[in-house]
Amino acid sequence: MSADLSAVLWASIPVPVLLVDQDDMIAEANSEAEDFLMASARSLRGQPLFDRISVDSPLDEAFERVRSNRAALYINNVDVSGGNRPPENCNLQIAPLQGVDGGLLVMMTPRQMAGRLSNTGSVKSSARSAIGMAEMLAHEIKNPLAGITGAAQLLSMNLTNGDLQLTDLIVAESRRIVALVNQFEEFGNLRPPQRSEVNIHDITDRALRTAGVSFAAHMRLVQNYDPSLPATFVDADQIQQVFLNLIRNAAQAAEPDGGTITIKTFYDHALRVRRSDGSAAALPLQVEVIDDGKGLPPELADAVFDPFVSGRENGTGLGLALVSKIISEHDGLITVESHPGRTAFRISLPLAPPQSQKE
Repeated sequence: MSADLSAVLWASIPVPVLLVDQDDMIAEANSEAEDFLMASARSLRGQPLFDRISVDSPLDEAFERVRSNRAALYINNVDVSGGNRPPENCNLQIAPLQGVDGGLLVMMTPRQMAGRLSNTGSVKSSARSAIGMAEMLAHEIKNPLAGITGAAQLLSMNLTNGDLQLTDLIVAESRRIVALVNQFEEFGNLRPPQRSEVNIHDITDRALRTAGVSFAAHMRLVQNYDPSLPATFVDADQIQQVFLNLIRNAAQAAEPDGGTITIKTFYDHALRVRRSDGSAAALPLQVEVIDDGKGLPPELADAVFDPFVSGRENGTGLGLALVSKIISEHDGLITVESHPGRTAFRISLPLAPPQSQKE
């Protein structure tokens, strides 16, 4: 590729992008990054990255993982600020630079811009409206479907084999529509968390037991726990739903003969995030759901937590969106790191507060 063409492509990238060297110094910034950081590329070059941007996610740890694994890492729904501008919610993509030892590409896609850039952007940006419409119509849809299902079942009692197949099809498709509407209702009607002090391993154990006798029965399920973890302060039912969704997602991505799903827990005392109000919050409890499947499709990896984004045929794309929503409601953080043979969803949660602060 010629130098002129490389320069044209670099200038044409429609989102803020920074090149970072092995010492976390800014090596280059495109025009969108200049606008985002309110500074020229010339003034940004050679500056420490963390002096110019503030992110409510532990980027130093993310950088270390990308450099170690030589694989891209995606972090969604984080606030990024720089150049004295207010924080803006973004999706981050961090990728190793080929042929540059320790070099990284950091792409910051503001959430509002993400909808405009993708071909499915109009659908994504309308997600909330569509879900609201589904909630409003759910009752009206499910009632006639129940009547259709009942009528088909009554008809099937007096039919021969050929016609019986048609009534079975009516019943099966009606139930599929009801299941789809139920998913929309579940996403849209998420109640505020009813928090209590819980041992995170009690929740993961229940999720594994449920998965092991149902949708993940063909998988090998492994526990890799840190038994010394202190309690967290969450809605146990909602967090169990998070793990069930992640395990189901891993099981669906597995090869037909199965694979291994590992739940790993550990403590990271250094993990702190900066909130949009400038305060810092500790998220030391770490839970990873790891599978050895084929990995996320590259074209979907940076939008995997968005509603209606799915890599499966007939998938609704609401399972991981619900996961992200629940973790956000719990003031936690979820990230994903994926390459063929290893996909890890990491959830970071706060400690249970002292008794006086729980009310």
